Amino acid sequence: MPNLSQAKAEQYLPHLNKAMAEAKINTPKRQEMFLAQLAHESGELRYMEEIASGAAYEGRKDLGNTQPGDGKRYKGRGPIQLTGRANYRAAGKALGIDLEGNPARAKDPDVAFRIAGWYWGSRNLNSYADAGNFREVTRRINGGYNGMASREMYYRRAQDVLG
Repeated sequence: MPNLSQAKAEQYLPHLNKAMAEAKINTPKRQEMFLAQLAHESGELRYMEEIASGAAYEGRKDLGNTQPGDGKRYKGRGPIQLTGRANYRAAGKALGIDLEGNPARAKDPDVAFRIAGWYWGSRNLNSYADAGNFREVTRRINGGYNGMASREMYYRRAQDVLG
C-alpha cells in the first residue's frame, strides 16, 4: 500500500496483526487475499469511512436499514467498509461492542480491523483463500465484482511481498 503514510502504517499494524491472528488469517494465501481486499475497499487504508454520505443505502432492507436515517448512520466504515444496520449489529454482537448504538466506533482502528477479521471469518473466506478462489472472496465481500482490476492489482502486489 504505497500511498499509506509511514505514521498510519505504524498506527495500524498492531491492530491489523491482532485481527489477522484472531481470524486465523495466518498463511500467505489468506494474508494476500485479505490485504488485497482491504487495500481496495479502503483506498490503501486511507479511508476508514466511506466518502459518500450513505444515502444510497437508505431503505435497503437487505442491509437491515429499516429506520429513517439508517443509510447514513450505517454507511461503510473500517478497512472492509462494513455497511448496514444488520452488519453493524452482527459485528457488534460477535465482538462485544455496541456498534449499532455507536456506529462511528467502526472506523476506530482498534475496532475497525477486528470487524474486518470478523467479517472475513463470518463468511468463511479462509476456505476460499486456501483454495485460491480470489473471485469468490471478492464476491462475498463486495456482493459482486466491482473494482475487480484494482483488487487483482493489490492481490498481485501482496503476492510479490508475501509469496
